[in-house]
Amino acid sequence: MQIIPAIDIKDGHCVRLKQGDMQSVTVFSEDPAAMAQHWLELGAQRLHLVDLNGAIAGKPVNELAIREIVSVLEDAIKLGTKIASSPDAVLDAGEIDPGSFSEIDFE
Repeated sequence: MQIIPAIDIKDGHCVRLKQGDMQSVTVFSEDPAAMAQHWLELGAQRLHLVDLNGAIAGKPVNELAIREIVSVLEDAIKLGTKIASSPDAVLDAGEIDPGSFSEIDFE
């Protein structure tokens, strides 16, 4: 069994929503890239990223946070999104496989 840590990003911060309510938020970190690095150091081989604002807007919103995560995780090869629109803005951030949008993998 493989455990895949999730980083939910809202307004540029790592958060957890209470019962999916965008107004009921617990902030775990104001630095998503540092959180990604933390999981990597703990041995994570994958991360599941969720752009919560983007899921509501239907397009990437937390692009800066995602770019920062990708820059920290130089070996990232996959980026996950449930956003239907073109992911080109985030693909420009690093070497990301546009054919597989489910999570970031590390080698």
